[in-house]
Amino acid sequence: MSVRWRRASLLPLGLLCLPITPLAAEPSAAALFADDFSHGLKQWSVEQLPGGTVIAQDGILTIDDVGGATVWFRSRLTAPLEISYEVTVVMQGGPHDRLSDLNCFWMAQDPTQPAGALPAGRSGKFSEYDNLLTYYVGYGGNNNTTTRFRRYDGSGDRPLLPEHDRRDPAWLLKPNHPYQIRIVVQTGTTEYWRDGEKLFSVQDLYPLTSGYFAFRTVRSHLVIRNFKITTPAPAS
Repeated sequence: MSVRWRRASLLPLGLLCLPITPLAAEPSAAALFADDFSHGLKQWSVEQLPGGTVIAQDGILTIDDVGGATVWFRSRLTAPLEISYEVTVVMQGGPHDRLSDLNCFWMAQDPTQPAGALPAGRSGKFSEYDNLLTYYVGYGGNNNTTTRFRRYDGSGDRPLLPEHDRRDPAWLLKPNHPYQIRIVVQTGTTEYWRDGEKLFSVQDLYPLTSGYFAFRTVRSHLVIRNFKITTPAPAS
């Protein structure tokens, strides 16, 4: 099914929804970047409203947030690639423990900045990112009532197709569960996997082939481990 989006000033959009396929094996891959979170935040750029903290130590990246946080990986990425990490939404009675908003941007670009620049410089308020050109998943957003895929078009619009707005409990968050997240960007397609299950598979007629990755959340407590970016092996 071909879907035509409103034409933006910089780039028209078209997405095709592909079948959701569970439990496929991961291909072997060559490493591009990694962070074991033992050496601080030198690979990251943090944008966060007052009251929260972002700490990388002892093998863990901890985002403890109040009003909004975006944590950018500083290296620019080019497809084909895979991004993978383990992440837990902590629910142990802490002041910011809330089962919501295990989110991320990938292949993000800022049309107002020079080509290739890190799209940083915001306060952490979510609406300030509306003008990005990016893929985005809001997993367990809106107090864990929705899981959504969006492709921001760079004009301030954030189109949402009905089939990318998931509300079934099987698509929502569980407390204190260590999720294995895997994001794949190939020629013309992008996929979002959770615990070996493909949640979103989208064919983009005007694909984003380079840009930046960021963790994104608001009023939650995330614990992240084993971050890596790899080049997928060629299909056999």
